[in-house]
Amino acid sequence: MPYQTLAPSINHRPDRLAYLWLALSVALLPFSNGRWAIAMVAWLAPVFLLRFVRTQPRLRGLTLAVLANLLGYALIIFVMAPFGVVTDLILTVSLGVINTVPYLLDRLLVAQLDGLLGTLVFPLAVTTAWYLIDMSSPDGTLLNPAFTQYGDLPLMQLVSVTGLWGIIFLMSWLASIVNWAWEHSFVWVQVRPGLLLYGGLLAVVLVGGGVRLVLFPPQGATVRIAGVTALHHNVLLPSGNFGALLDEKTTSAQRQAVRPVLDEVDASLLMLTQQEARAGARIVVWPESGAAVLQEDEAAFLQAAQSVARTSGIYLDMGLGVILPRQTPPFGRDESVLIDPSGTIVAVYQKAHPTPDERLRLAAGNGRIPVVTTPYGHLATAVCQDLNFLDIVHSVGQANADILIGPTGDWREIDPYHTQALTFTAIETGASLATQVDLGRSVAVDYEGNVLAATDFYSTDPQVMVAYVPIHGVHTLYDTIGDLVAWLSVVGLVALLAVAIAHRSRVGQADAEKVP
Repeated sequence: MPYQTLAPSINHRPDRLAYLWLALSVALLPFSNGRWAIAMVAWLAPVFLLRFVRTQPRLRGLTLAVLANLLGYALIIFVMAPFGVVTDLILTVSLGVINTVPYLLDRLLVAQLDGLLGTLVFPLAVTTAWYLIDMSSPDGTLLNPAFTQYGDLPLMQLVSVTGLWGIIFLMSWLASIVNWAWEHSFVWVQVRPGLLLYGGLLAVVLVGGGVRLVLFPPQGATVRIAGVTALHHNVLLPSGNFGALLDEKTTSAQRQAVRPVLDEVDASLLMLTQQEARAGARIVVWPESGAAVLQEDEAAFLQAAQSVARTSGIYLDMGLGVILPRQTPPFGRDESVLIDPSGTIVAVYQKAHPTPDERLRLAAGNGRIPVVTTPYGHLATAVCQDLNFLDIVHSVGQANADILIGPTGDWREIDPYHTQALTFTAIETGASLATQVDLGRSVAVDYEGNVLAATDFYSTDPQVMVAYVPIHGVHTLYDTIGDLVAWLSVVGLVALLAVAIAHRSRVGQADAEKVP
């Protein structure tokens, strides 16, 4: 009978295949996030780990769940984050432990909640956990599970409404819905309401995303944008950026000795910029720290770049690394400098969130996104990892930017994961994205996530990307409500905790009254 779904939704009976489910989850977890992420695996891994935890005594189940998560995140992080053993260990332990908390809350609360209400504990807890991680992590949203769904464009449209949190909720609710059905032995008459509810919601999301893609594609005028990386950049500067010079051990003699190398790189960028302008580009983008200069050479180089922008009649967005003459931190600045066709510098953005290995070496900016009105829409610019941070993403959308330019620098182990993650930013903010990436994949996407052009540092030569990008963006619901869905998850989780405590109190009181 359908009313049987109102029974407590967790089965404490042991499952003789429990350790098979644990083994499956351990095998799947390394492929549930990061560089090796497989979209479907990200949905399935929590299903089996949740099944294992629910069928075990609390201490044993949660201990093994922590170990499984630690192993999974160790493989994910050590493969893609070359920040040093200590930093990678801290990231691994933090993510492994925090991502076990939803399993703990599920194990404690579901028995106190009736029917489908109990299935909400896990997804609300997972969404809350990732919101707290992304708000506090020095890497922002870098490993957010929603990014594993890159390429599923209908599903990705959801972030224009809910941000990343809607996708996380859907992914994790599947785990608790499947386990709820499992505990009812998949008897159709009992599990039908839950499966129809979840299936209906998923269908609405996918159909709605498909409708947006088919009926409301970007239309209207476009602008030709070119991204360029210096010729032989990987040979001239083996580090891929100016990071090798940001060290207290760098002597004045070493700084002077590297000047010819920097000059060659910078001259190459100016030459490529002129080449692409002659080919019709109206906006040219360089990668993060694509040009690097000693501070004493900065003014002269800026004048040369301004001259190129003026004579070519283009907007030039330069990823510029400035090496300071210091023996104590900070040793440099990491900037995006936007020059208009008159040769005027109209915006300067300084990287506000350096990566862990840059944190003690770079001067951090204030994170305020400049937005410039141009004939090609409102242009916003930010540097690399800063686009992983929620406050910066919000400011892009709230400023009604039409095109977001992001000079970026990556490394082989994170290629193309980071670029794929940045695609979600375009959909969230309603601004098309053009990012030129050193040591990674450069891409231009419209505000629905459609790839307009892409090149990869390791397989494309020369490093030039050309795309025709819509000059008008759209205002998304996410621009208006921000992370409301994440906050609703927090409130919903607290409410379920209160209901569970009240239920436990009533049961305890009733049991006490039965005692003679």
